[in-house]
Amino acid sequence: MTLTVGGLPGTGTTTLCRLLERELQLPYIYAGQLFREEAVRRGMTLAEYNALASTDESVDRELDEKQIEFLRGGGVILEGRLAGWLAHRYEISAFKTWVVCDETERVRRLVERDGDNAEAQAASMADRVARERDRYSRYYGADLTDLSIYDLVLDSTSTPPDALRDQVLEGYNRS
Repeated sequence: MTLTVGGLPGTGTTTLCRLLERELQLPYIYAGQLFREEAVRRGMTLAEYNALASTDESVDRELDEKQIEFLRGGGVILEGRLAGWLAHRYEISAFKTWVVCDETERVRRLVERDGDNAEAQAASMADRVARERDRYSRYYGADLTDLSIYDLVLDSTSTPPDALRDQVLEGYNRS
């Protein structure tokens, strides 16, 4: 069993993956954590490393190679915006889930989780999403707005995390 879970910041993908990890007893790998660890290893802040990733394709390529390795090994829950796309592109068998959420709710969640005010979080989130979409399009030809590659698309705006988990399990069991 291999699952991918992706979504924009604040959609609840990490919460969903932790619930799936508990339920399925599978290793959970978070691509964002791998990215953060590499920034620390290089002695850079996350913002500095993100800026580097915008100009140096090797940053994303290294992270993606790690994700592909985990996917090919199977038996994992892999969370990351490109996880499902990588499984699709490299024809790796995985149940691919994408989580959407209303932008206002995503900003509210980010303010609750990380602090700051709504305007600053909204601006930061919009900048991050725009940079990532640009990189993914330039580097891979990936369009994160194309949800047709996913086995399941969930809306977390008002659906509780436990219900989202149950929908993933039901979808996986049907596939």
